[in-house]
Order: sequence, then structure tokens, then C-alpha cells
Amino acid sequence: MARKATADEALPRELAEARFSRLYREHEREILRYALRRSGEPEDAADVVAETFLVAWRRLGEVPLGGEARLWLYATARRVLANHRRGMKRRTRLAERLREELRRQLPAQPAAEPSAVLEALADMREGDRELLMLIGMEELTPGEAARVLGIATVTARTRLHRARRRLRARLGEAAGARQSQEMEVGEAR
Repeated sequence: MARKATADEALPRELAEARFSRLYREHEREILRYALRRSGEPEDAADVVAETFLVAWRRLGEVPLGGEARLWLYATARRVLANHRRGMKRRTRLAERLREELRRQLPAQPAAEPSAVLEALADMREGDRELLMLIGMEELTPGEAARVLGIATVTARTRLHRARRRLRARLGEAAGARQSQEMEVGEAR
């Protein structure tokens, strides 16, 4: 059960909030300009400022008083920027590795025309499409797909059976339409 804060306990919190508010008002623009000059994007600079002042709030007892606070904030922003850059480099390297891995794993497909299966899948309901893709493309078992979808394995198996039946029907319709179209083109010649 939460106990109520006494007046003595509330006062330090109020003082901390007042000190932090003053620190933010006095130095936010300077830290923002600092971050903007060193960041590639304004959004990144905003993130750096937010993280810098989050650190200041968490470590308010360590923030020096007076003019030294500004220097402490610059040093903190510098470390936050360095962490941000390292994170960006890691994410970029990871994205490159993933792209390369995808290139190796996926067979080359002509970009101009999707296959009949992909066209039929695109026309299906989202739930059917997701279940079929989890099992067919991600090579999950019906039990694993059920866990991903948050449904019972029996439900997944039933839905899979029905989704496969609907996919076959769509593929049959598409094949019939193509044959009909080919016949019309042949007759016109």
C-alpha cells in the first residue's frame, strides 16, 4: 500500500523540479544549437537534447551549480551524441548485413510481374494471407504460426486448411481468366 509523502519528503522533490526547470529554461537553446550543429537531422538533435536533459534529471544531484552546469550539460550532450553516432553505425551495419543476407537467401524474381501465387495472396483477407505466408514463406509449422498469431494450434490448422482451399480457388480463377484472355487474343488474330 502506497504511503502518503510527508511535507518534508515533498519539498526536496519540489526543489528538484524547480532546479531542473530552471536548468532547462536557461540552457535548452544552447544545448539544442550544439546538437543541431553536430547532428545530421533536426530530429536527431531533438533526441540528443531530450536524452541530455533526461540524464540531467536522473543525475540532478551531480549537476554543478551556477555556470558550471552549462559545461556539465555540454559534456553530457557530447557523450549522448557519441552514443547516438555509435548506435547509428551499428544499425547501419546491421541493416547492410540483413540486406546482404536477404539477397543471398531470396531467389531472384523478375520485378516486372509478380507470380500468380503472390497476386492471389494479395487479393486474400489479411488473416489468410498472414497465415499462409508464415507457413509457406517463413517455413513455420502450424503450431509455431499459431503462437505468432496468438491463436490455438487447432484453430491455426483449421484456418490453414480453409485458407489453402481459398488460395487454390483463386489460383484456378486466375488461370481460367488468363486462358480466356489468351483465347480472345488468339481469336482476334
